[in-house]
Amino acid sequence: MTTRNDALDQLRRVLSRPGGASSDFDLNPGYAPPEGRPLRPAAVLVAFQEGASGLDLLLTKRSSRLKHHPGQIAFPGGKQDEVDSGPVAAALREASEEVGLPPASVEVLGQMQTHETVTGFLITPVIGFIRDAFEPIPEAGEVDEVFSVPLAHVTDPARFSIEARIWRGQERQYYTVPYGPYYIWGATARILRGLAEGMAA
Repeated sequence: MTTRNDALDQLRRVLSRPGGASSDFDLNPGYAPPEGRPLRPAAVLVAFQEGASGLDLLLTKRSSRLKHHPGQIAFPGGKQDEVDSGPVAAALREASEEVGLPPASVEVLGQMQTHETVTGFLITPVIGFIRDAFEPIPEAGEVDEVFSVPLAHVTDPARFSIEARIWRGQERQYYTVPYGPYYIWGATARILRGLAEGMAA
């Protein structure tokens, strides 16, 4: 069984190696975004904590009442504001607002390469370890649920599959990594796929 320290060391090794950026277009070479389109900086916190049998990943289910991406599974995060000194500050601030995670409880392990979305965001995934126990407080109106998924599940390439749906009149392929009742797909699954590939290398 992989210990907490072994898993954290493995995550640090993955982050120390240069990886390639990803995007929502990786599986759809026939669709390319307009050249030079403006991208809004954003950050997400890919946060792990001790679970029953190793490290667990903290995820949220977005409110079904939201205008954008209602009910989808996501990392805590959002756009980088002027008050943020960079992606790390943005990811920690958003996690505090969305799930009540104190920034001081997070040990930042590093950052992954950016991920470009079809909606015009350039996301920086910030990897962190939650050192202290905390009781998640979902932000009313934005987060319906906070839950955990084992690290071993989301870093196993065999757990991922490619599915497709029609988007703006074209078939769009994307990664999924379902877990129980949770359908993890899109940018969240693509970022996790990159982490899984790094862990398997």
